[in-house]
Parts: sequence; structure tokens; C-alpha cells
Amino acid sequence: MNPAASALQARGLQVTLGGRTVLHPLDVSFARGCWTSVAGPNGAGKTTLLKALAGLLPAAGEVDVVGMALHSMAPQARAQQLAWLGQTTDGDDDVRAGDVVMLGRLPHQRWWQGPSAQDHAVVQKVMGQTQCWALRHRPLAHLSGGERQRVLLARALAVEAPVLLMDEPLAHLDMPHQVDWLATVRGLVAQGVTVVSVMHELSLALRADHMLLIDDGRVAHQGRCDDPLTHAALRQVFQHRVSVQQLGGRWVAMPDEGLAEARS
Repeated sequence: MNPAASALQARGLQVTLGGRTVLHPLDVSFARGCWTSVAGPNGAGKTTLLKALAGLLPAAGEVDVVGMALHSMAPQARAQQLAWLGQTTDGDDDVRAGDVVMLGRLPHQRWWQGPSAQDHAVVQKVMGQTQCWALRHRPLAHLSGGERQRVLLARALAVEAPVLLMDEPLAHLDMPHQVDWLATVRGLVAQGVTVVSVMHELSLALRADHMLLIDDGRVAHQGRCDDPLTHAALRQVFQHRVSVQQLGGRWVAMPDEGLAEARS
């Protein structure tokens, strides 16, 4: 991929934890204004990759965000360019949902200033997008898993960054809110935002523009979600225990019962 067309790029990215190489040196690139889903078996290194791209783990190699080296960016500048939605948030249970979402505006505020009218407007907009505006006065501890996830998504959206990284963003969301999430991502991509999301729901992962398959800490494949080569690679990394079929004009992943029956 032409570096000029890339919003997020890594070269020789490697992560070693506890003396064990979790992510082997790899090169990846994510196009501007595209949604890439990251998939692979449990323990393959998907979350490690996403955290390394976000600068949340010590890693060897280079990461560029919108043409700038991640390691050389000031923390505030980095936070303006790259938004993060992780799997867990500790210590926020007593904070009201609206205040949690307002945290997403911190990269745009000076330390001596409170939230501006624009900050409040953005918070209301993104909480409306994620259908959690009615929850704004409730502490996170009083929310269900799905409600909490929608609030945390709103916080990530409030950053209004050109690159959005999400680790298991559909956790705890019921099907209607999964559909809403898909519509939100499509709206972001239409505005030129680059979205990278780790996903276990393979059929929903196939709704992305591109898929990055990780296996044993290495890139197994990266390609368009409608490419037969991507479907073949998906079957390969899951040891041929899934099949990819077209249903209602969309590609879906289904368990391959034939192999399981042959093993029994």
C-alpha cells in the first residue's frame, strides 16, 4: 500500500512479554477511510497487536499515525489522532456516564479550561449516536454490560480522531445495538475515519472492508473481505472448522460440522 494512502502503518512491530515473543516482527498498513476487522484464534495476538499500534505496550519497530511517528508525538497530539476502545475499564464505576464520555474530549482541552460548548455538543451527539444519552446521569456501576459498552464507545467517538482502534467493541451488545454499531462505523468511514477492530463475531467481521488475520503472533493474511483468498485464509487459521458462504447477498462464517464429525 502507498504510505500516503495509509492512516496507520507499522514496520517490524514486535512485542515480547515475560521473555516470550507474543508478536513476531510484522509489517501492517491500514488505508485511510477504511474499516479493517482483525480476526484469528484465541491467543493469536490480536489484542497485543492493537495495543502495540496504540502505543499501550512496549514494542520494537515503528508505528506511524497519519504520517507521524507515534513515538515522537506528544501525548496530547497522539490522543487527538488516535482513539482507543479497550475491553476493560477499571476504576470508573462511580463516574457518571456523561462524565465518562466527556473524558474523550480531554485531548482537545487545555488543562486550566473546563469543557466548552462544543465539547458538550459533541458529547450529546455521540451519546445520541450510541443511544445512551438517557443514561448520562447514571454511574457506570449502575449500567448493564451492554449499556456500559455503548457509553465507552461514545467516549471513543467523542475524541473525533482520524484513527479509531477498538478491541471487541461488540461485547455485551444485543443484536439491535450491533446493527447500530455497524451503521456508526459505516458513517465514520464515510467521513474518512480509519477504523480497526478486533472481532470474534466472524460474520460481522466479514462486513468490514478488509480483514487482517493473525495466527500465532504473525500476519496470516490481509485482504478484502469479499476476496476468495481471504475466505480461504480464514478457513486455514481456524483449522478448517469454519466455512464462508454467501447468504442474502452477504458473506457469513458458519461452523464446518463436517470436520468435527470426521474427528468424532
